[in-house]
Amino acid sequence: MTPVTLIFLAISMSADAFAASISKGAELNKPKFHHAIGIGLVFGVIEAITPVLGWVAGKASQQYVEAWDHWVAFTLLSAIGLHMIYAGLKKEGKIEHRKQTLWLLILTAIATSIDAMAVGASLAFIDADIIVTSLAIGLATTVMASIGTVLGHKFGQFVGHWAELIGGVVLIGIGVMVLIQHTGIL
Repeated sequence: MTPVTLIFLAISMSADAFAASISKGAELNKPKFHHAIGIGLVFGVIEAITPVLGWVAGKASQQYVEAWDHWVAFTLLSAIGLHMIYAGLKKEGKIEHRKQTLWLLILTAIATSIDAMAVGASLAFIDADIIVTSLAIGLATTVMASIGTVLGHKFGQFVGHWAELIGGVVLIGIGVMVLIQHTGIL
C-alpha cells in the first residue's frame, strides 16, 4: 500500500467517527479541550483495534479465497463506502443536547468502527502492513474526532453528513484501485 493510499484510507476510516464526534460535541453544552481529546482517544483507540481484529479473521480465511481475494477486498470496501454514503445522505439536522456517558461513547465508537474491522479483513487479502495501517487509522481518528467534537458545538448540524459522504467515496476509490492493481487493468 502506498503512503498516499494509507493516508486516504486512514482519513476515510475516521470520517464516520468524525461525524459521530460532531454530534457528540453538539450534544455537549461547551466542550473543553480535554473533553475533545478524551472523546478523540476513545474513538481512536477503538478504531485502531478493530482493523487488527478484522485482519486476523481475514488471514484465517485467506487460504480459502486467495484466487479471488481482490474481488473480496473490492466488494467489502465498496459496500462499506456505499453504506457510509447512504448514512451521510439520510442524516437529519436535528441534534439533541443530552448528558454524555462513557459507555454511550464507547458504544458509539464501536458502532462507527465496524467498517474498520471489515476493511482490516480486506487488508489481509492484499498483505497490507496491519500495524502501520491500524496506527495510522487510530491516529487519524483521534485527531479527526477531537476536531469534530470541538466543531460540533458550532457546526454540528451542517457538517456531519459531508464527512461520511466523502469517506464513502474514498473507500470505493480504494476498492477500485485494489481491483485495478490485481487484475492488470490499466
